[in-house]
This record gives sequence, C-alpha cells and structure tokens, in this order.
Amino acid sequence: MSTSSISLSGMNTAQTSLCATAHNIANLNTPNFRRHQASEPSAGGVTTTLLRAAQPVAIETDVAGALRAKNSHLVNLSAVRTQHKVMGMLLKISG
Repeated sequence: MSTSSISLSGMNTAQTSLCATAHNIANLNTPNFRRHQASEPSAGGVTTTLLRAAQPVAIETDVAGALRAKNSHLVNLSAVRTQHKVMGMLLKISG
C-alpha cells in the first residue's frame, strides 16, 4: 500500500470524525439526542464507521474530537505533500 493511499484513508477517517462532531454540535439542544461517534481505527488500517454513542451529549468530548480530527487531517495532508515533493525530485533526477 502506498503512502498516498494510507494518508488519503487517514484523511477520510478524519473527515468522518469531523462530520460526527458537526452533527453532534448541531443537535446539542435536541431532546433525547444521542451522540454519534466515529469508531476507533483498527491497528490494521485506517477505516472508521459512525456509531451511536452510549453516553449522552458531551460538548467537551465533541470539541476535543474535532481538534483531534483536524490535526490528524493536517498530518496526513503533510505526508501526501511530502511524497509528491519526493516523487517530483526523483523524476527530475531520472529525467
């Protein structure tokens, strides 16, 4: 599996987490609302699914989750950019 595909799947996971957080914050005052949460990525790869949380609404959990997802997205984006720079340098050397 290439670095790009690993990083892209990481960015998709971060996007799913951000969507869950946005949904939770938007429905904060909805009666009987149950939070959505993204499942933790498994050790074998970076995939995630949305689940209904067992605990009730917790805004601090959602804000922390949004920050974690944002940072994960930035790290994966940096990996993709670095790979593209390296590939560009290799192509210049071999060309």
